[in-house]
Amino acid sequence: MGKKQRVLITGGAGFLGSHLCDRFINEGFHVIAMDNLITGDLRNIEHLFKHPDFEFYHHDVSTFVHVPGELHYILHFASPASPIDYLKIPIQTLKVGSLGIHNLLGLARLKKSRILIASTSEVYGDPLVHPQPEEYYGNVNPVGPRGVYDEAKRFQEAMTMAYHTFHGLDTRIARIFNTYGPRMRLNDGRVLPAFIGQALRGEDLTVFGDGSQTRSFCYVDDQIEGLFRLLMSDYHLPVNIGNPDEVSIMEFALEIIKLTGTTQKIITKPLPVDDPKQRQPDISRAKEILGWEPKVSRAEGLKITYEYFKSLPKEILFERENKRFEKYIR
Repeated sequence: MGKKQRVLITGGAGFLGSHLCDRFINEGFHVIAMDNLITGDLRNIEHLFKHPDFEFYHHDVSTFVHVPGELHYILHFASPASPIDYLKIPIQTLKVGSLGIHNLLGLARLKKSRILIASTSEVYGDPLVHPQPEEYYGNVNPVGPRGVYDEAKRFQEAMTMAYHTFHGLDTRIARIFNTYGPRMRLNDGRVLPAFIGQALRGEDLTVFGDGSQTRSFCYVDDQIEGLFRLLMSDYHLPVNIGNPDEVSIMEFALEIIKLTGTTQKIITKPLPVDDPKQRQPDISRAKEILGWEPKVSRAEGLKITYEYFKSLPKEILFERENKRFEKYIR
């Protein structure tokens, strides 16, 4: 049997990062997960600690990154990814999207690795084109509260393409749309865990604005399959990976009420600044190039996700989310 290929996954203790660790272990790779644990959680990967082909590095990729030995693939998923994260730690969010990507692209060049970066649908901002194809340049406010995340990801894409064109680096860019499933942080501020968390705690569900804004939710297993196919493809331009099944936030809140059986009501609050009115991926490119499209229905995925959240200990259900950021805010 040949020598196992080695893959580095930054943000490996996070939601998507931990699922990627599982996927690559199952595919027979030697996996190195790297995370500074600002938003990642070791509970997501503790089942892998005794696996002979798994390593964990507690490290911040915004500083110099060294990994001994060969690296065949790098997946850069180290970044705060929800508003509650990047509004509390804006500087760290910008640093991981600038210094972090520079360090990892340099590492990929040194190791002659193929690198896939996790970009986001937020590069489209509050879109004026619907659904959003990869050719759309976006409508982004660089100095608004969401700019620290949006512009970090846009810079990350630009830097990756610069390394591809100037150094001939083997790169992939995934534009990830709303993804959900087990291992999401219950109190991270994103709409799905927020609704389920409120229902489990017996709180009213909070809808911002009038609830007419839309999102498109992709189950994590579908997302991981799309990412894996993109990494193994020979395509270097951005590819949308998401589920085009669009739903309004108000309709989604009603789905959560029905799923959880809560008797709580829906309350509304003002819409946050620069909150996107519409979000739906055009996945024509993913279908054509990767032969990929989502398979898991929202009803099926939500049921699995709800069962996961119900199984969590009560201390997690009532965890004060901003505690984890206290030592990083300066």
